[in-house]
Amino acid sequence: MEKKSAARRIGIADVALMAGVSHATVSRVMNGSFTVDPAIAARVRSAAETLKYQPNPLGRSLALGKTETIGILVPDLANPMFQAVLRGLSIAAAQDGYRVLIADSSETSTEENILAAEARRRGDGVVLCAPRMSDAELNQLAPALQPMVLINRTASGDTPSLSVDYARGIQDLAEHLAGLGHRRLVFLSGPETSASNQLRLRGLRRFTRSHPDVELTILPCGVSFAAGQEAAAGVLATKASGVMAFNDLVAMGLLSGLHEHGAQVPGDISVTGFDDIPFAAYTSPPLTTAAVPLNELGEDAWHQLRELLRTPSPVTRNTVYRTRIQARGSTGPAPGYVEAGPSAEDPTTPIPATS
Repeated sequence: MEKKSAARRIGIADVALMAGVSHATVSRVMNGSFTVDPAIAARVRSAAETLKYQPNPLGRSLALGKTETIGILVPDLANPMFQAVLRGLSIAAAQDGYRVLIADSSETSTEENILAAEARRRGDGVVLCAPRMSDAELNQLAPALQPMVLINRTASGDTPSLSVDYARGIQDLAEHLAGLGHRRLVFLSGPETSASNQLRLRGLRRFTRSHPDVELTILPCGVSFAAGQEAAAGVLATKASGVMAFNDLVAMGLLSGLHEHGAQVPGDISVTGFDDIPFAAYTSPPLTTAAVPLNELGEDAWHQLRELLRTPSPVTRNTVYRTRIQARGSTGPAPGYVEAGPSAEDPTTPIPATS
């Protein structure tokens, strides 16, 4: 039996023949050119619709000199914080006809150079979200990645950036705990290569200078649920009554570990996170945290990158977002603490503040 040949793909020549125009005219119409007579353009679009013609993406990219794709590099896509940023970026980019390619470095800074360069080669621009590479590496790589937008980092030159005031955010959490009578605190530190972790440490140094009566212990930890869970024994050994975790995932793991050790939260020890990921409100007890405008970070990253793609000489903007304390059930008065009067309201600040 003779095999049926595969259905032939409808091409630009078929549309040109039906519309009675040249191949070049069809190409200009399909690429959105405004130089074609409106009546002819309508005839071409009608023919394309009748034939169910779909432009070849590769050919269209070559003709336009762009892919209508951008890349984003994140250190850990398993972290809901980065998922929220990605969601904001993807939705905003899609509204302008762009798609997003994702690269995950798995918290391996040595892989970031390769992945960032590959993401840039495959798209029209790139967003680096909280890269772990050193400042020297970032500044050396930045010229080759333009157009580029940074999230939670800054680079020399004219690269726009969007960052969170982590120093102020962790100070606000420490103030929240101090206001509840906690005088022994622990900070579960994130990766040494994390710029946001360094900012948190800077904020805590400011806090301890202004609160000499508060004892602060810093314990190396990590970024994951498992890291927080494993840290529980070390936290309890410090006899601290208040803990600030690097992020919400670490705080959630710590809640689990403290429960396994029989510690009551917040009766014996109070716990705070950072980021306010969607799950933070549904832990047991619900997690007190510093809320970051994650979706907005992603949206604004696209708007900045879009300006770079469309404008020959864009205005470079560096935007800093302030966090706000979301007080929930995981924090309470220190054991034996009796408030002298009405408790001060948790520090809150508008989001964002632009510098």
